[in-house]
Amino acid sequence: MIRVVLADDQDLIRLGLRVLLANEDDLTVVGDAADGLRAVALARELRPDVVLMDVRMPGIDGIEATRRIVAAPDLGATRIIVLTTFEIDEYVFEALRAGASGFLIKDTKPAELLRAVRLVAAGDALLSPSVTRRVVREFAGRATRTVRPHPQLPALTDRERETVVLVAEGLSNEELAERMLISPATARTHVSRAITKLGARDRAQLVVFAYQSGLVD
Repeated sequence: MIRVVLADDQDLIRLGLRVLLANEDDLTVVGDAADGLRAVALARELRPDVVLMDVRMPGIDGIEATRRIVAAPDLGATRIIVLTTFEIDEYVFEALRAGASGFLIKDTKPAELLRAVRLVAAGDALLSPSVTRRVVREFAGRATRTVRPHPQLPALTDRERETVVLVAEGLSNEELAERMLISPATARTHVSRAITKLGARDRAQLVVFAYQSGLVD
């Protein structure tokens, strides 16, 4: 059973999400919050698999709530999906940088939302690399961008470093394999090792690290 916490300051949205998830045999809502502080408290108390996190909430916003949940040592298995009104939103980039596994537009179709919750609960990044790249490029590529190489970059092998660059360019594992002339299984291994060495929570954050480190423009 996938355990979900809902965090949104609009009662109607929380109710709608609760009803949607309640109709699925493998999903259950274990708590809901109308502000960021309550969302963090519930995550610590209930240790859900997934938090559906609105960005703009009273108290602390969804970004700070995401940051606090990600930083909690006992919540390493909790994944966060950020809910936003606009696809290209500065808050989205900040949320990804804080450790969110992806984002959904609030008018996402119900079937897509359910699929997203299951994907993230299974440990996958919700966003396709190309979508992540578009968001990150919009905000990390500004003139004020400061390159901050990740401290663990030297730990990557040449192949792993190449893998990170290609992931940030929007390639899937199959496309990585084709480009690097390796098997898809080997490509997945390179991605997994890069995620581990850089301390990324998932593939989406790997893209953020690539841009922040100056590996891609």
